[in-house]
Amino acid sequence: MVDQEKKVRLLVAKPGLDGHERGAWVLSYGLRDAGFEVIYTGLRQTPEQIANAVIQEDVKVVGLSILSGAHMFLTKKVIDTVRSKGASDVLYLVGGVIPDEDFPKLKELGVSGIFTAGSSISHIADFIRSQV
Repeated sequence: MVDQEKKVRLLVAKPGLDGHERGAWVLSYGLRDAGFEVIYTGLRQTPEQIANAVIQEDVKVVGLSILSGAHMFLTKKVIDTVRSKGASDVLYLVGGVIPDEDFPKLKELGVSGIFTAGSSISHIADFIRSQV
């Protein structure tokens, strides 16, 4: 029997009221095609719903797609909620419309990677592989 490398499980989520999901779909399909096991939670997820999915699905990576401008609040809330449920070994990524001046603040919250419009799937996949 051939020993196959276990696929990295990751969750892509759209927290808040943001209704634009094309990027999340492109990312989900692209990362799936790059060899990851992807769970997409869909639109308008609360931080609590996202945290529950992280725990239930036992994911190692959480990618938050946020285009609404509420990335600081929503990211902090998701990370805090996931941690409060006992998951401390999760890699957080944020993508969407993120001003450069918010990058250091997001890193302080625990975000490892920030990907704005135009980031390639291969770049994101390589980043995840280098971190997990």
